[in-house]
Amino acid sequence: MISTKKELLDQLKLERRKNENLWTTFFVDAAALDAEVCGEALKIFCSFDIPLVTTEKGGKILFDKKFYAGKARLLNQYGLIFGFTLEYASGADDNLKSFLDRFDFAVNQYPNHLTFPQTEILSSETAGDSCDSKSFGPVTSATFSAQNIRQARDICFAARTFYTCGRAVPWFLSVLKPLRITPSAFFADFADWQRCNNADFKSGFYPEKEKHPAIEKMQLLFLEEKYEEKGKADLFGLIQDIVKINGAMSRLSAGEKDEEIVEVSYNPEDLLSEEAMDLESFYDNVCLEECRVRLFAGQDGLDFEIL
Repeated sequence: MISTKKELLDQLKLERRKNENLWTTFFVDAAALDAEVCGEALKIFCSFDIPLVTTEKGGKILFDKKFYAGKARLLNQYGLIFGFTLEYASGADDNLKSFLDRFDFAVNQYPNHLTFPQTEILSSETAGDSCDSKSFGPVTSATFSAQNIRQARDICFAARTFYTCGRAVPWFLSVLKPLRITPSAFFADFADWQRCNNADFKSGFYPEKEKHPAIEKMQLLFLEEKYEEKGKADLFGLIQDIVKINGAMSRLSAGEKDEEIVEVSYNPEDLLSEEAMDLESFYDNVCLEECRVRLFAGQDGLDFEIL
């Protein structure tokens, strides 16, 4: 892990000289990040993985929310890609409530991805193609039982599937808001959905091996069920448009497609505007405009046209 600003700046400048057009991920201590680092990072293709570090004091697990929120806000202001790495049962005094507090905090900072090393599945190179699952690191304690560990693991795996592999960062918090539940509660429910559909941690399901449209289909199936359960089914058509158009853009950005055509019920400019951050207000105030939209990579980045 890169722990100092100087070391990180040196690495950024080295990558700019040697591998300017290659993508690089830096595993960094959040303390190494500041405006100068962000400015240098904009000169190359890179992302930051940031461990959310805790301390133990007075029988409690603590972490500095103000500090991490400030770093996340800085990275978002510069438009940089970053993610948080989290662990559960991280110390003798850790407990499920404390972990879920860290988890909910992390999701609310708009990270591009969330990493949970304890849910990682051994690669086919070391474990064959059977996808045997192993959990690394956590041990039971007086405050973190085996049942708690399984619950935390399943929530993390659900987030790994839905949020990270599902590329949900542009829309997740806006879709969560009408449900009036926390991210951890949402992912606990999705973990149950995965279990019922043979796509959970224990089944050997490996989300990184799935093509994005398959994950997107899972997202929409679950969201439709969830919105019906909460009496918000009238919003699902809008949610479907937002998920589909953002999903298409993510595939174009990743170079997986040259173009995509999606059918939506609202003007794409509205769907990609700040108004779409408040779905209930959007639904009440924005007019329907059914159309077919072609998304493609233009000279100045991603673009679209209405067919």
